[in-house]
Amino acid sequence: MKNNTAWWLRITVAFFLVIVLMEIYIDSGDQPAFLVYPTMMFGFMALILLLLIAIAFIVQAIENVLYNTLDEEAKVRYLAAKEDKWEWTWGKKMYNKMLGSKPMEAEGEIILDHNYDGIRELDNNLPPWWVYLFYASIVFGVVYLLRFHVFNDYDQKLEYEQEVAAAQLEIEAYKKTAKGLVDANTVELLTDASDINAGKGIFESNCVACHMADGGGGIGPNLTDQNWILGGGIKNVFNTISEGGRDGKGMIAWKQNLKPLEMAQVASYVLSFQGTTPANPKDAEGDIWVDPNAPAQETPAEQTVPTIEIDSASVTMN
Repeated sequence: MKNNTAWWLRITVAFFLVIVLMEIYIDSGDQPAFLVYPTMMFGFMALILLLLIAIAFIVQAIENVLYNTLDEEAKVRYLAAKEDKWEWTWGKKMYNKMLGSKPMEAEGEIILDHNYDGIRELDNNLPPWWVYLFYASIVFGVVYLLRFHVFNDYDQKLEYEQEVAAAQLEIEAYKKTAKGLVDANTVELLTDASDINAGKGIFESNCVACHMADGGGGIGPNLTDQNWILGGGIKNVFNTISEGGRDGKGMIAWKQNLKPLEMAQVASYVLSFQGTTPANPKDAEGDIWVDPNAPAQETPAEQTVPTIEIDSASVTMN
């Protein structure tokens, strides 16, 4: 049975409409949905494509079955009606032109004299689409040769280094906003009430036995003064919590028990003790820590003491 409308054309149009609808209704921000959700989108689109192909074959099979149930007169009328419908003539002509094959009735023009047990050989030309791709590959090769081997454009090593540097910058930028991926080099002081309250809960559950609830110190050092054994500031305190204190007499390393975000929260809470007055403060230990990144304080100008000149000639001795 003849079907004037190519099945693949119907599937292509339907598939394109499904993609457009998904891009409209899926919230993916400024980027296309298939870039934000690549696995889900490609899996879903593959399923849709298979369903469309299956539907096309089912419809075709049903149409063939119904066609075969018609008598000869009805078949003639049915085919005549289909001939009157719209036909994608341009598409079919382009398809046949790109394929470059001859119809069976014209194969006598290209048949060769070879005969192998009744098997004859045809002198078919290469398909035009294949020839065009071959010429395109030659043009690409010439452009590539001139660009990278004659004019010495970037090489693979430079491209790799640029990609790695760009990826490193993206990772560092992501770490600044992803609290759960911080380390001693990227951690920043947390000031949100939710983070401080979370740090307080962790401190009261794990640290009060050594540092007291008000940070005044017990077995551990006083956290309210300006003296620090292993350095102050959010990065040093975070590192001390993560890696532990001094060998043999410091606190344990908490990185096995606490997540990076939790260590950043408790470190920020510890620093909130600075300047408070505990009930029974322990004597200061360590050295006074000064933030090296803090802006330098301007020293007041030296005051000049006025001098009085005495004229020795005008002084008389009684």
